[in-house]
Amino acid sequence: MPDPKLNFELDFHSGLPIYTQIVNQISGRVANGILKPGDQLPTVRALALELRVNFNTVARAYRILDEARIISTQQGRGTFIMEKPPPKVTEKLRQETLEGLTQRYVNEALRLGFSQTEVRQRVSEQLKVWKETMEVEE
Repeated sequence: MPDPKLNFELDFHSGLPIYTQIVNQISGRVANGILKPGDQLPTVRALALELRVNFNTVARAYRILDEARIISTQQGRGTFIMEKPPPKVTEKLRQETLEGLTQRYVNEALRLGFSQTEVRQRVSEQLKVWKETMEVEE
């Protein structure tokens, strides 16, 4: 059964490469504390099978994450989330994740024929609803 922490949402029509989407989603989950140091990731082959993507796509994403020191692959043991990166790196990861989410949303909305004005208005309305919800919870 797949780990809910790794329930990826890939958009094959976004124009954003799949390996970048995987990197963004893993690094975003690390930055937000969903994935914690020591958590084990699936093998490249297992994740590729689960996501129904090419093995090399996942291998490339893991290589990028390894170079960024977000994960560590230990021969014979597996791939693990590294200790929490310094705040500067964490903030950079958070911002990159937000950028990826925004790109996917805007690209999809524009692809579906919505205008920039409609997209901007909907985001503004959604933020207002979110703010009101947060005020009620406090």
